[in-house]
Amino acid sequence: MPELPEMEITARRLAEALPGLEIESVMTPGLNVLKTFDPPLAALDGARFTGVRRRGKLLLLEADTEAHGPLTLLVHLMSAGRLMVYDKRGSMRDKTSRVLVRLPGDRELRLREFGTKQAAWIKLLTPDGLEAEPALGSLGPEAWPDPPKDLREILKAPRPLHSLLRDQQVIAGIGRTWVDEILHAAKLSPFKRGDDLSEPEAKALRKAMVSELGRVLDVYEEKVALPLPEKFPKPTRVHAHQGEPCPRCETVLEAVFYEDYVMSYCPHCQTEGRILKDRRLSRLLK
Repeated sequence: MPELPEMEITARRLAEALPGLEIESVMTPGLNVLKTFDPPLAALDGARFTGVRRRGKLLLLEADTEAHGPLTLLVHLMSAGRLMVYDKRGSMRDKTSRVLVRLPGDRELRLREFGTKQAAWIKLLTPDGLEAEPALGSLGPEAWPDPPKDLREILKAPRPLHSLLRDQQVIAGIGRTWVDEILHAAKLSPFKRGDDLSEPEAKALRKAMVSELGRVLDVYEEKVALPLPEKFPKPTRVHAHQGEPCPRCETVLEAVFYEDYVMSYCPHCQTEGRILKDRRLSRLLK
């Protein structure tokens, strides 16, 4: 699933390529991908891109139109979407294509979605619509580059940190992959409750957010270029590395397997030597 680092580098690369380009037309071969109707998608025909930015896991593609003024194409890639620039236009028959934005010179900005869920969506919004958009208004503060100083208060809830940090209404941008890296860097158990977090632990967690997300972005800056990859490199040290030695203490990394994802951790660094059993079968060993 694309998370903050993947969305941030996508926004940066698109911001380098799109502003100033004219939009010839926009087509939506993906069923139900467009979640708004006013203004119509055809309002983008002849418009020019003015900017690209990120908020949480959302992308905002800004354009200027003659008839409707400034408009924003809000994009949520969900779990399997990718927004990519191609030098050659694709076919409407491509089953992975959800949105096709035709650009000059036979180029194309294409929203593709891999897998079977087909959950990615777009909305075309006026400035007033953007301000009132629930998907943006419900987001918590950004996890990077400047997480909130009062992180302890924000996370003060009787829920595990692993769940809290992935809740976009609590803090925006972190998902299943990078939460493992952040908690390991902070030496915190994924099942520690937010309302049990001490001030020193909260400071360590904030520092880990900045350093780990920044580390991944540094890798992406070096390795990720247009047209943008279908799969991003995953410079993980802990996530999905169960059975390997911890990069800090060399204890064997363990994992908890859920139905559709895995949570990895170090027993020595994070859980005081306790092994967390498969949550599908049992609870934390006492």
